[in-house]
Amino acid sequence: MRVLVTGCAGFIGWKVCEYLLSAGYEVVGVDNLNDAYDVRLKRWRLAQLEGKPRFIFYHMDICNRDMLRGLFISPIRNSQFDAVINLAARAGVRQSVENPWVYIQTNVIGTLNLLELCREFEVKKFVLASTSSLYGANNPLPFREDANTDGPLSPYAASKKAAEALCYTYHHLYGLDITVLRYFTVYGPAGRPDMSVFRFIRWIAEGEPLYLYGDGSQSRDFTYVDDIAEGTLRALKPLGYEIINLGSDHPFSLRELIARIEALLGRKARIMQRERHPADVPATWADISKARMLLDWMPRTSLDEGLRQTVEWYLQNRNWAKEVALP
Repeated sequence: MRVLVTGCAGFIGWKVCEYLLSAGYEVVGVDNLNDAYDVRLKRWRLAQLEGKPRFIFYHMDICNRDMLRGLFISPIRNSQFDAVINLAARAGVRQSVENPWVYIQTNVIGTLNLLELCREFEVKKFVLASTSSLYGANNPLPFREDANTDGPLSPYAASKKAAEALCYTYHHLYGLDITVLRYFTVYGPAGRPDMSVFRFIRWIAEGEPLYLYGDGSQSRDFTYVDDIAEGTLRALKPLGYEIINLGSDHPFSLRELIARIEALLGRKARIMQRERHPADVPATWADISKARMLLDWMPRTSLDEGLRQTVEWYLQNRNWAKEVALP
């Protein structure tokens, strides 16, 4: 089975590719290696994949429809893609407020390009990476997939809402089998430097000030990247059209997160408190009963174990990870 993975040098994309390869799939990965955050992280992840049997990489932007189409009809390939997993995206709530245009271009137009090619070349399965950021401040906890998501609080969330709507349209019009996965605060080794786990580890380990937006009582459903990758693979099964949460089902406050990282590093944080950003939701918490029922999936990694592995990765790569620019 041959799978196209977009955003293969991204945090989740890299790990999904590893899981696919371990399961015996052929993987064609594409990534434009943009500088939305420090490209050293993307190159490190890509280096873990390159040279592995059954993996081919193309430096490509999903916004370039002509280049993408060439990938689908390339004579190098002797068979069609069985599935497309679209993990290429501009992510991040706060950055999307500063530059919403690039979010619409990648997350909406890029998704549309892939859906059109799946229709044209009769690809059997499409998986879209979406986000818990779609759930607004007024949705009841834990968040269910049938909650009203018509009030996105950021351009990032709005762009993912649009991508989900396009997916449903292509399912309705052309019968594409599509699974939309709403990921909840993914963390782990080689994670995104705009996310709290990477930043907090870096700031505490290096004795730098830790900037905390809000009072730290806001909570997140931190989900380990390996669990997310496993759930993404399970979503390749035929389901028609489904939206499914993937989260840990166990939210922790930012203060609790900081305390656990302090314990692992044996250092206290120098907390500098700032006002909460208006695009940040006060809490996320995934209802994962649908994932259990349809995918037979549930997270297996506790926050303590996931943080231990993430801290271990940072310390092993500290010589360059400490210099990664923090958006």
